[in-house]
Amino acid sequence: MIERAAASQARQPAPPVDTDLLWQALLAATSADAYCRSWLGLVCHDLPEATLAAVLTESAEARTYVPVAVWPAVAPEMSRLGPAVEQVLRERKAVMLETPLEGRPLTCIAYPVIVSGRIAAVIALETGGSQAQVQNALRLIHWRSAWLSNLVIGRELEVAQTGREQLGSVLNMMATALRHKTFRQSLFDVTNELRPRLLCDRVAIGLVDHARVALTAMSEAATFEKNTPLVKAYIAAMEEAYDAGTLVTAAAAGGAASDAPLAPLHAQHVALLKVSGAAHVMSMPLKQGAQCVGILVVEKSGEAGFGLADRDWLDAFGALLASVVVQRRAAERSSLGRLKEECGRFFGKLFGAGHLVLKAGASLALLCAAILALVQIEYRVPAKTVIEGAVQRVAAAPFEGFIGASFVRAGDTVRQGQTLVQLDDRELQIEQARWSSERDQFQNRLREAMANHDLTAVQVIGAQLKQAEAQLMLVTDKIGRARIVAPYDGLVISGDLSQQTGAPVETGKKLFEISPLTSYRVILQVDEREIRHVQAGQKGHLVMTGIAGDPVPLTVVSVTPVAIAQEGKNFFRVEARLSEASLRLRPGMEGIGKVETGRRSLWWILTHSFTDWLRLSLWGWMP
Repeated sequence: MIERAAASQARQPAPPVDTDLLWQALLAATSADAYCRSWLGLVCHDLPEATLAAVLTESAEARTYVPVAVWPAVAPEMSRLGPAVEQVLRERKAVMLETPLEGRPLTCIAYPVIVSGRIAAVIALETGGSQAQVQNALRLIHWRSAWLSNLVIGRELEVAQTGREQLGSVLNMMATALRHKTFRQSLFDVTNELRPRLLCDRVAIGLVDHARVALTAMSEAATFEKNTPLVKAYIAAMEEAYDAGTLVTAAAAGGAASDAPLAPLHAQHVALLKVSGAAHVMSMPLKQGAQCVGILVVEKSGEAGFGLADRDWLDAFGALLASVVVQRRAAERSSLGRLKEECGRFFGKLFGAGHLVLKAGASLALLCAAILALVQIEYRVPAKTVIEGAVQRVAAAPFEGFIGASFVRAGDTVRQGQTLVQLDDRELQIEQARWSSERDQFQNRLREAMANHDLTAVQVIGAQLKQAEAQLMLVTDKIGRARIVAPYDGLVISGDLSQQTGAPVETGKKLFEISPLTSYRVILQVDEREIRHVQAGQKGHLVMTGIAGDPVPLTVVSVTPVAIAQEGKNFFRVEARLSEASLRLRPGMEGIGKVETGRRSLWWILTHSFTDWLRLSLWGWMP
């Protein structure tokens, strides 16, 4: 029944319309809705077969397409245009759908108006007639859609023009805010520039510090007294706006209403109007995120209040000015202020809500600090170490001569009595034979003198015999000492005569050094900064380069009070003995020794070197 009534209504022709009136309305339209209604009336007037028509545009708020003009009037039958509109929005091209109603052929035409790559509007029309008439209707819509394209382009151009002008004025004002080196002078210039821009009587800016507002700049007032009624009224109004956290407007009694959204009555703003004599006042919080950093107060006289355009411009400018306020105030902070703020921010995060990573890190740092301060371990003084033999014997040349043969060299292990080197004794043997012969001659002559009872000859020859025997003994002793042997079992630590056979040697020349294998002396080179911790009797361990995996215990024997300069540092010679000598130790081996000097906290162990250096540096700098 309902469909039959709708069909009969669809068959009824639209009431006649005067096209001259439609053209006049089209040319005189001041809004997009009136323009679209006039345009749609003209299109449907030229299409007698049309039954329904609508123009839909995109809604900026809801991001949907809503009808701005319908023909002939709003009716439930308009829902038949929905499927075609939905399809054209999906496919972004003209769509024709057949929707027969009680046997009568009807076609829904949906045509997109595309501007700058987006669908700016959709033209939907339901028409009857033949296929040729439908094509004619589509052709007519296609050509006349340029009017709607021009409308959309003009609106976008107007919006862009307005936005560009607004952006330019905001940027000029921001340049004013950044012009001067001092922030207070910049705010003073901003208030002076805002006053003619907003056609107002007075502009004031207050800054927020720890939830308290202080008046910082006022237009046409380089300085002002803080205790004047006007200044106090401004501060009270700013604090009221700060507590409200949103835009506050107020008008004096009898003043015209502002175009801005109405706000409840604010007593402090009304009191400000009474003191200043203005008719309208508007306070805008300057916010960066959720934090209010300042308050901007604008006063205006006359019946006209603040319009939406003024509010939009102030919203854009206030959003940028808030960031400038934060940055300029941060840049002009003192070092103490920065430290205080950073500490406050850090402890706020540490003891406030959230920031679990920071809390975990702080807990870990506190635990590490407690460990460093309370845990004590054995402090060991490191030192470069050299192994020496406890006793070192020198094999020297007993007399001048020549090297006959060498049997060992440095690094060889020798036994007691083993021949080290043989000196050339051929001349000594010849001399021994000569003195032996002379001794025999003197003995024969002595016997003859005794047989002749020549006492004088006996005495002379006896003396010559003793001289010959002494020379013979001396030569024989030299021959015996020509063979140099090892005094004990040990290691040859220096000397190599294998390439010097036949070379002359002088009396007392050192040929070899021999050290025993069972008795060692440890020499520690302790840095002068650590020598105060080392005392005789302290224990430690030694790790040699060649046997790094086998620490050897040691005991400090003595500390030599003589410094040795080496590698740009001073070292003291500390002697120690090994508690258990390893069979793999050899004289001359080097390593690292560590002397245990007592238990200290980890913090002291890690920082005492720097602390000592700092004390010494301060002492050197002090007058």
